[in-house]
Amino acid sequence: MPEGDLNEAGKGGSDPQVPGNEAELEAEWGERARTEPRWPASLAVAVAIGLQVVLPDRLILGPRWVIPTLEGAFGLALFLASPQRHGRETARVRGLSIGLIALINAANLVSLGYLVNALVATHPVGGKTLIFSAVPVWITNIIVFGLWFWELDRGGPAARVQRHHREPDFLFPQMTARGASDRRWSPTFLDYLYTSFTNVTAFSPTDTMPLTAWAKLLMMVQSLASLLTLGLVISRAVNIL
Repeated sequence: MPEGDLNEAGKGGSDPQVPGNEAELEAEWGERARTEPRWPASLAVAVAIGLQVVLPDRLILGPRWVIPTLEGAFGLALFLASPQRHGRETARVRGLSIGLIALINAANLVSLGYLVNALVATHPVGGKTLIFSAVPVWITNIIVFGLWFWELDRGGPAARVQRHHREPDFLFPQMTARGASDRRWSPTFLDYLYTSFTNVTAFSPTDTMPLTAWAKLLMMVQSLASLLTLGLVISRAVNIL
């Protein structure tokens, strides 16, 4: 075969339009997800609200009941309005989901700020109090960023069930090892929660890599919040003890 024909053949082997490569390309782009129930995320939201309730008064902005009640009302409304995340989800429902996550995130950042301030105050609190205050903030950090990753990756759970969705924001190992299983795989809330957990404990991505700018930025912010909680507060508390 002439050299020119060989070159053309080589190009054809990697052409996205070649039918033999469609499955591989779809896997790399992110498989079309299945309709996903909301209850795992709703349960995570309930845990985050409970953690905010047990925080000391000095770490809470405003009356203790205001923000948890508002978050609970948002979460209940979402669960009743859309118990399943599907492709027919309205923009209003998704906007409410993002608003709920943003509210939890903002409340936790305020608590973290108060926590750091308590650490450097003229009369710092005791070591046990710091530990009991830092743990709920740290766990809420895991939950809220797991919710962010789940809600924003590839346009959100409702967009991921569409055949044509935007590029993936996270590269999961299952997306690059399709030959290990014939089963079609797509990430669920637990996968995003696990990614959030590994990021706050390792202060960097582990098996799941961020691909887009916003995903990298969110992971940077989460790692910084975890560093402040673990590196400063808990280490200081242990020294006091």
